[in-house]
Amino acid sequence: MHVAIIGGTGHIGTYLVPELVERGHTVTVVSRGQRNPYQDHPAWKTVRYVTMDRQADEQRAEFGPKVRALGADVVVDLICFTEASARHLVEALRGHVEHFLHCGTIWIYGPSVSVPATEDQPRQPFGDYGIHKAAIEAYLLREARQNGFPATLLHPGHIVGPGWSPINPQGNLNLEVFERLAHGDEVLLPNLGMETLHHVHAADVAQSFVQAMLHWSTSVGESFHVVSPAALTLRGYAEAVAAHFGQPANLRYSAWEEFRVQVGESEARATYDHIAHSPNASIDKARRLIDYQPRYSSLQAVFEALDWLSAQGKISV
Repeated sequence: MHVAIIGGTGHIGTYLVPELVERGHTVTVVSRGQRNPYQDHPAWKTVRYVTMDRQADEQRAEFGPKVRALGADVVVDLICFTEASARHLVEALRGHVEHFLHCGTIWIYGPSVSVPATEDQPRQPFGDYGIHKAAIEAYLLREARQNGFPATLLHPGHIVGPGWSPINPQGNLNLEVFERLAHGDEVLLPNLGMETLHHVHAADVAQSFVQAMLHWSTSVGESFHVVSPAALTLRGYAEAVAAHFGQPANLRYSAWEEFRVQVGESEARATYDHIAHSPNASIDKARRLIDYQPRYSSLQAVFEALDWLSAQGKISV
């Protein structure tokens, strides 16, 4: 088939494009042309690149028609962040594509009622990102189930892999946390360190899109969590990272207000967003309906990213 991928040079596209090409599909990558994939692969030489500025084109009501004009059988949208943007694309593609796959997020939930959370859990999102993504999901599922638009939604967790920084055991992006664990230095965790993070390797997210395409009949009109098999507590995550570098974990715990002061406002905001969500998502539905089989645990995915950061001299371990 001809597959058009909107935002195809990012985290997911780095793995999705080569896998589609190796399976014999024709791939068109739609992007602003400002980023190369995180890893090189011979498959990229066979890809057609189309440069579009989504925001500017949407303002002129041109983006959807431009994507339709590509003539793709399947459209994968990895960078849609508002319901209005989704509506514009759906209206242009209605009746012109066999399958439309949207990249969502487990941030559609907000705090979980029970864990691991299943896809039928009520949505109670907070923060602009989660609220907008939940609205997109509701719209696309309604279009699929009531109007026959062939949409599938895949909801990743914290995407990780070689080429970028994982969310660390404090729940933020400060690389010094990994260095301190690697050196046996003290690391401060909020509360009792029992909040959770749920990572997923970008290769496994890419796999989920391929599997959804292969299982069209059971994926259309559905949403799926695509995360690693198990979430991590902050404490367990910190202990595992320290052990990875041959160190015991030197951890200290504090109430939120002290933690916020100690790590600084910017890092604390990121931490709060993650621990307030404390994602822990089930992949049972994805396993049953689209045969999603993640190859990486959360820790395996993180360790691969950390080894890359170390090899690049971005962290000292």
